[in-house]
Amino acid sequence: ALPELTRAGSDDHFIDLPAGAIAWAADKIAAPEPLATLVRRLLRGVAIVPDLETAVRLKRGNPVLQFATLAGEFISTAGVIFGGSAPVAAESLLGRKSLMIQTAAEMSGIAEQLAATTERREGMQALVQFARTALEEARARHQAAHVAQSNSAAQLLLLGHELRAAEDRLRQLQTERTTLEQQISVADRRIEELEQELTSLRTSVEEQHSQRASATEASEQARMQEQETSAELQELRLAVATETQRHEHLLSQRQPMAARAAELAEMIDARRADIRNYERRLEVQTIESEQAEAALASEAGELAAAEQRVAEISHERASLLADVNSRDAELRAVRNLLNELHDARGKEQVRQTRLQLRIDNLLEHVARRYQLDLREFTTDHYAFQKTLRVQMKRRSTPAGDEAVVAGDAVPGSAAAIDAPDQPGTASPATAPEIDAAQLEAMITELTRQIDNMGPVNLDAVQEYDELEERHRFLETQNNDLTASRKELLDVIAKINSTTQKLFAETFAQVRINFREMFAELFGGGRADLALVDEHDPLNCGIDIVAKPPGKQLQTVSLLSGGERTMTAVALLFAIYMVRPSPFCILDEMDAPLDESNINRFIKMLDRFVQQSQFIIITHNKRTIAKADVLYGVTMEERGVSKLVGMRLATEKGADGELRADARRNNLQPQFAN
Repeated sequence: ALPELTRAGSDDHFIDLPAGAIAWAADKIAAPEPLATLVRRLLRGVAIVPDLETAVRLKRGNPVLQFATLAGEFISTAGVIFGGSAPVAAESLLGRKSLMIQTAAEMSGIAEQLAATTERREGMQALVQFARTALEEARARHQAAHVAQSNSAAQLLLLGHELRAAEDRLRQLQTERTTLEQQISVADRRIEELEQELTSLRTSVEEQHSQRASATEASEQARMQEQETSAELQELRLAVATETQRHEHLLSQRQPMAARAAELAEMIDARRADIRNYERRLEVQTIESEQAEAALASEAGELAAAEQRVAEISHERASLLADVNSRDAELRAVRNLLNELHDARGKEQVRQTRLQLRIDNLLEHVARRYQLDLREFTTDHYAFQKTLRVQMKRRSTPAGDEAVVAGDAVPGSAAAIDAPDQPGTASPATAPEIDAAQLEAMITELTRQIDNMGPVNLDAVQEYDELEERHRFLETQNNDLTASRKELLDVIAKINSTTQKLFAETFAQVRINFREMFAELFGGGRADLALVDEHDPLNCGIDIVAKPPGKQLQTVSLLSGGERTMTAVALLFAIYMVRPSPFCILDEMDAPLDESNINRFIKMLDRFVQQSQFIIITHNKRTIAKADVLYGVTMEERGVSKLVGMRLATEKGADGELRADARRNNLQPQFAN
């Protein structure tokens, strides 16, 4: 914020506060001193009002002012309304329209669900009516059976036995009556009829005791019919109880749906009223927009002046950029000169390093060849002159006298050191002068003689003892390593032999199982497993050859997607029969399968479900229907996922409790535990 551009005018409020407004916004804002002038200038002409209706009303009378409500709405000088931050996003105009669209979609879905529920309820009612009709027919058949029994109960001997059976049935019917009274009232009347029939049966048994012998065969037939009728009656009672429970569940769901529909209807009426109110507000805003256009025309002049000022600032900026570019050019020239000096310094350092390395190499060569450290070397002129005199004498002495002269003149010998100077011999101080060529030849000759002598190693005995001890140690280690290598090779050979044997046995069993599973899954055909290299079964691959019914023998890569999947299932379960696993995860394995293959796949799962737990990721309805437990992800609310689990059972007992699937209880294990 530039102070010279935000100077306050003589009066922040150019008009009085309108009636109905709370206060000026600039008077309610506390800002730091550097920003106080800017804040008051920005909030100049902004009034705070209680609500949006008051703001619209005051805006009509004061078009040059701006209004802000306590709820957050804001009306600008141009007459544009900005929505504030309400506690719920759906309270704004766009939010309410979105909520109306969402509510309409929900109503449509609920209406469809209600229609489907009504249709399902009508189907259930029809099924209940059919069950009641079947129950009445069963009752009629049961009554006819009792009449036939009473007519054929002439034989007293057989009727005595029937009397005991009827008493047992009476106790059973009395027990069933308690359950049937809670489920359906019609069953109560039937129990009373059965009790009356049993009473008449007892009377008829006492009256017709003398005719018992002749009615044995007819009574036996009637008893069999009665048992069949009782079984049918029991099944019908279970069906009626199940359908009644479903009907009650649907009725319990109907009431909240109706309440939700009423609530949605009220919400729709409220939204329609809001729409009418917003349409009226839009008309008001259209009028205010026309007034704002007039205000915009007056501000066009101010915009032109501001553009002229921007052009002047741009010209000043261009001149400053030209100055900066010239300074950058000078800086680059200085940097280039500095780089050249750095390069020259680097080359000089490299040359000095090379000379130092050469000097170090010469020092190392002299120290290695002559066992002499040049850093500690001092010049001995007397020894040099004496050695030079001896060498010159050797060169001047004939060959016959060379041994004697050499014996008398060798530097360092007793004769050369202790013998006094003979007359006529030059002292070391008066040695003859020689030129550089003779001196170089002399140095070469002495060097050759030193090389011929060879180096003298005084530590050779100690080094020999150390090498001898090292040799014995390495020989012991070599013997140990050789023995260990032999043992390891024996163990590896044994492991390879055992592994190859176990692999061959397992592969043979899997191969047999694979052939059987393939034929069962495909309803025929044949398949086989073959090793790529029979001589190296542990490192070679395995070829899978499959021939579905009606096709030529071919590899798996030439089969269709469904055939490859079924072949993989056959191989999987073939391995399971040899090496069972506690659980298995299948990820959409049934996706490429058709209906017939899905049925075979499900039957195969039923065979192995007793020994392994299968976790299957699938979208197939048939596979889902065979599961014991379902886990799914649903989205009851938009954007909110929820995990849903469901335990399924195929049978219910007379008491309504879930029972295990008898089909699975009768399954036999497919492989040993």
